[in-house]
Amino acid sequence: MVADAAVVQRAPFSPDAKLILTARGLRQFAYGLLAVALGVALTSAGLSPAAVGVIITVSLIGDFCSTYVIGLNADRWGRRRTLIVLSVLMGATGLIFGLITVFPLLLVAAFFGTLGTTASETAPFLPIEQAMLPLTCAPDRRTDIFARYNLVASFSGACGALFAGVPDLLTHLGVAQAAGIRLLFVVYTVAALAVALLEARLSPAVEVPRVDVERATGRRLLPPLGASRGIVLRLSALFTVDSLAGGLIVQSLMALFFHLRFGVALGSLATLFFSANLLAAFSYLGAAWLARRIGLLNTMVFTHLPSNVLLMIVPLMPSFPLAAAVLLVRQLLSQMDVPTRQAYTMAMVAPEERTAAASVTSLARSAGSATSPIISGALLQGSLLTLGLPFLISGAVKVVYDLALWQTFRRVEIEGEPAKEQRV
Repeated sequence: MVADAAVVQRAPFSPDAKLILTARGLRQFAYGLLAVALGVALTSAGLSPAAVGVIITVSLIGDFCSTYVIGLNADRWGRRRTLIVLSVLMGATGLIFGLITVFPLLLVAAFFGTLGTTASETAPFLPIEQAMLPLTCAPDRRTDIFARYNLVASFSGACGALFAGVPDLLTHLGVAQAAGIRLLFVVYTVAALAVALLEARLSPAVEVPRVDVERATGRRLLPPLGASRGIVLRLSALFTVDSLAGGLIVQSLMALFFHLRFGVALGSLATLFFSANLLAAFSYLGAAWLARRIGLLNTMVFTHLPSNVLLMIVPLMPSFPLAAAVLLVRQLLSQMDVPTRQAYTMAMVAPEERTAAASVTSLARSAGSATSPIISGALLQGSLLTLGLPFLISGAVKVVYDLALWQTFRRVEIEGEPAKEQRV
């Protein structure tokens, strides 16, 4: 594998790394609060679960399209400039959803903007940030920076989920819940604009050198990949399967399931998903440590498998406390594959191909998740609600993904890891 071209700095991480992590945290706070409140807000406004699924699907299709465009052009436009534009669009989306309940207009805003629907961000910010992060640290700290990147995101998402319970608190002060929900959309908008200000402070060091941009870009229909094309495409195919399953249980639909199945109020949902995201944040602390000992791939697969079995058990529980307990246990393991997956992908490509590689894998994940929510929304209506089919189908498909990923890449060596035969 090609080593990082960036000069190794004395400090473990550069100031740019701190800006990227802070921006991710603010953005994920906004996503966390909306992921809990969105389904409740839209159904309270008179939309059906199926309509909510349509809005989420359209949002994810929009993410796919914007990620595609970014994969082709972000390095040429400038990574910082592209991030600022995306943040402004995110803010506009929150403003529109806070003011308007007309279904066609919501669909347009969901497509062209950025809507927080899940605790695991799939928006087009990720490929740019994932390409920038290796430039902010030494190669041997790559997994550590991705672990911190996701730790900050998960902890911030947990705080955002807890904040989603504010409308219930405000009702005790005589404020209508509808007004409290509008407040959440205002907070979403303000957070997005704050992210834009942070991204404007990034240094030119996070950009690709002009000579590499000119070599790697041009009139293309796909993000430019060189020697890494084969392995990135194989990873992308598998990531599509995983995200197809994940789209069935995006956090906004999971919250809607608990709300409809057990009658759980928004405040209780906020507490549940605060706890769930907090446990996921703690799991990131062990991801880098475990990856150094058993390897990135083994960490990805052997923490993800048991979490998917637990996912299938959630809808089989007869009460909300039991279902919530299983979900919380699942969260201790379910996100450990995220930083390792990102580090694994970035370790396998040259620095000048990282934006393209991150874009292609993000495209694959967006494509997989885009169609699932509309199916999940339909499965949460009427008598089908009690079956919890989105959980069962998602867990089963994710198990297949885990086994296929391990079988495909278990013999591939990664720079900086011990040889496969040396691992325990």
